[in-house]
Amino acid sequence: MIAKRFGVKTGEALWQARQKCPNIIFVPPHFDRYLRFSKLAKEIYLQYTDQVESFGLDECWLDITDSVHLFGDGKTVADQLRERVKFELGLTASVRVSFNKIFAKLGSDYKKPDATTIITKENYKQIVWPFPVSDLLYVRRATEAKLRRYGICTIGELANALPELLQRWLGKNGIMIWRFANGLDYSPVAEVDSRPPVKSIGNSTTTPRDLLTDEDVKVTMTVLCESVAARLRDQQANCSTVQISIRDNELFSYERQAKLDFSTCVCSVIQEKAFMLYKQHHKDGKPIRSIGVRACDLSSADIRQISLLPEEMKAQKLNDLECTMDTIRRRFGNFCGPAWEYFS
Repeated sequence: MIAKRFGVKTGEALWQARQKCPNIIFVPPHFDRYLRFSKLAKEIYLQYTDQVESFGLDECWLDITDSVHLFGDGKTVADQLRERVKFELGLTASVRVSFNKIFAKLGSDYKKPDATTIITKENYKQIVWPFPVSDLLYVRRATEAKLRRYGICTIGELANALPELLQRWLGKNGIMIWRFANGLDYSPVAEVDSRPPVKSIGNSTTTPRDLLTDEDVKVTMTVLCESVAARLRDQQANCSTVQISIRDNELFSYERQAKLDFSTCVCSVIQEKAFMLYKQHHKDGKPIRSIGVRACDLSSADIRQISLLPEEMKAQKLNDLECTMDTIRRRFGNFCGPAWEYFS
């Protein structure tokens, strides 16, 4: 708390903190304790609702909409949580109650270290709008600097700006933060330990030497595609689009993608499309320093359309063979040859 009086903020680099507070004392963190108390606190939260979404180690969103009739309104539950955390864990906690996640997170520094803050649809303009725009979630340093150049320094000024101008300045991110500033966040609180759906699976590598020939690139891509295909099978997913990223030895980089004829998790099919993209777009012949392959547009592997096309029937046989190779690699290591080499 003393360091904060000098303007030191959470997450700053040590050298930045030392500039603001020359006599600051840094102590080593006890990460194991963070994890332990984070878990213990979450166990308390789960006694009120199963919708507990972590935000970092020491913060969570809770949605108690369906348990209000059991434990009382938001302020009642917030006060109970503060008292229980203090009594059971020996820690102080600040709890913010609001009608959306953005404002609940925003009030984290409004009253500390042991207080309940209520932000409602009726009072949010008085409480939230005077805050600096940097306090709004997802407004990072570059966005703050750009907004400041246009004379937008507070959340209220952001809320009252023209959405069309914000979109012109910041793209779709401008519309998003404008909605947040106006309390228009409808994102749900996830259930405890739930994971967002996987949208893509990729792998990349920076090679120890420049790749000079197409054969070098092909071998490297094959290794990457084997990893991507195996991870697709672990997720029981197929991909419909393949994307590559290339960076040459002059650090020029680009990405290209293409649709597959059918969704798959077969290494050779993904590798063939990835190498085709490379040959199609890498025309200058410059040596390659970094390669990435990504499988996109994922769908469940359980949803499979029966086909009599020779290409898809061959791909299905390859898939069965690669599943067998996955089992062999798990038992004997990853240096077994790629499955597609053994298929004829």
